[in-house]
Amino acid sequence: MNQLKIPKTRTEFVIAHLRERILSGELPAGAALRQAALADYMGVSRIPIREALLQLEAEGLVEFEPHKGATVASMTQSQVDELFELRALIECDLLKRAIPFMTQDDILAAEQHLDVMEQSWHKDDAIAIWSDMNMEFHNRLYRAANRPDTMEMVRSLNHQSGRYVRMNLLLTGAKPRSESEHRQLVTLCKEGQSTEACALLKRHILDSATEIKKLINQ
Repeated sequence: MNQLKIPKTRTEFVIAHLRERILSGELPAGAALRQAALADYMGVSRIPIREALLQLEAEGLVEFEPHKGATVASMTQSQVDELFELRALIECDLLKRAIPFMTQDDILAAEQHLDVMEQSWHKDDAIAIWSDMNMEFHNRLYRAANRPDTMEMVRSLNHQSGRYVRMNLLLTGAKPRSESEHRQLVTLCKEGQSTEACALLKRHILDSATEIKKLINQ
C-alpha cells in the first residue's frame, strides 16, 4: 500500500498541499508564493505558511529572492545533471550496502509494492500516486543498509526531483520502461547480484535525467 504520511499539524498540512501543487506543475517555476494570499486561501495564519515555505526551501522546491519573497524554484539542465548524478551516487551506494542484508520478507514486500504501483496507474490521479509510490519502492530497497541519515538525504533529493519525474511520466510515457527495470532490479537483488543491480539502478536514474533535459530543452 502507499504509506503516505497523513499531516497532523497545520504546518504539515500546508507543506503537503504546497508540495503537491508544485510537483504537479499547478504552481510553475517562478510563480510567486505570497504568504498573505496563501494564508487566506488555506484558512490558516501566516506562521504555518512561513514554516512550510522554509521546509520546502530546504527540499529545493522553493527559493527566497531579495525584494521578491518566495517563489517556486526553477531548474536548469545543469541542475538536473547535478541532482540526478547525486541520486545515482548515493542510491547506488545504499543499494550495494543493502543487498547483503536483504531478507525474503524484504524482497516480497518490494514485489507486492510493485503490484500495487502497477494497479495505481489506472486511477484518476495516477501520475501523483505513481510518483510517490516510486519513491517508496526505492526506499524499501535501501532500508536494509541501515543508514538513516543517508536515507534522509535521498528523500530530500527525491522531493527535489519529484516534479520532473512526474513531468517525464506524463509527457514521455516512461512508466512502462520504469516498470520493467523495477522488476529486473528486484530480481537482481533477490539473486544477490550487487554489481549488476547497481549498474541497472545507475542507468535507471541517469536515463530519467536525459529524458527530463530533453523536455526542458523543448
